[in-house]
Amino acid sequence: MRLTSIVGAAAAAGVLVLAPSGARAQAPAPAGQGGQPQQEVKVTTTKLGGNVYAVDGQGGRIEALVGPDGVLLVDTQFPQVSDKIVAALKGISDGRVRIVVNTHVHGDHTGGNENFGKLGAVIMARPNLRKRLLNPNPGANGQPTPPTAAVGLPVVTYDQPMTLQLNGEEVRILPLAPSHTDGDTAVYFVNADVLATGDVFRAVGYPNIDRANGGTLAGLLQSLNTFIDVSGPNTKVSPGHGDVTNEAAVVAHRDMVIAVRDRVQKQITEGKTVEQVVASKPTADFDARVGNAMASADRFVQQVYAELRGGR
Repeated sequence: MRLTSIVGAAAAAGVLVLAPSGARAQAPAPAGQGGQPQQEVKVTTTKLGGNVYAVDGQGGRIEALVGPDGVLLVDTQFPQVSDKIVAALKGISDGRVRIVVNTHVHGDHTGGNENFGKLGAVIMARPNLRKRLLNPNPGANGQPTPPTAAVGLPVVTYDQPMTLQLNGEEVRILPLAPSHTDGDTAVYFVNADVLATGDVFRAVGYPNIDRANGGTLAGLLQSLNTFIDVSGPNTKVSPGHGDVTNEAAVVAHRDMVIAVRDRVQKQITEGKTVEQVVASKPTADFDARVGNAMASADRFVQQVYAELRGGR
């Protein structure tokens, strides 16, 4: 399959968007403990099935489909590790990155876009993701965040499912309801039976409904049900963060979200404030199973509360 056919088909369907120029956007790497530099990042590859590999380094997990047609990457991690990602890919392929599919806008998944765009990759994503790369939210300190440069922007956008035939693999690109953000995508590699979920499903910690970037509780549950519908008993589910897992883990995660939602709704009905609901620890019986609960439980409860109160 030639990339020109992807771009040509997209243009014919009216979904090709040409990227205007813009300033370079750099996503900062996470700081080490105590503000100290992190240890040297090692990028590893792990075969998941067929010609599909997990690529782990710095940031959200990447999935790579390799073969004679070139490499398809799901996400790009931080820009600082792009060279190491390419080097790792050369251990399992010829290293030619032909297509990048972004699962959502966060910098640990899109930060390397510009580097891979310069290598000639065609970047694909939802229209809302592209808009947010062009008009990013301010940083944590309130300072404006520069837009992503043209070379790092998606040039093929879609709001309907797409199927690519590449390296003998059927690749289904699945746009999702606003869940983690309003530009979420999952990718299912049919023959390898591997589902890449981005951060809509995390195998460690509670969900992050990023309301500032358009995420919603209702969409999160809808997307988790989509994952369950797509998956089978042997599907390898590759989350944005955490260990590669299976359909049963997604079912348990979905059921946990429903349970916490119902507990928070009950307390809202009783007139409880968000502080009171958080203090009641409605996630407590899930914390040990979820892992990293201290860093994400209160945030998740606050997000659920805000969603159920309609933003109040």
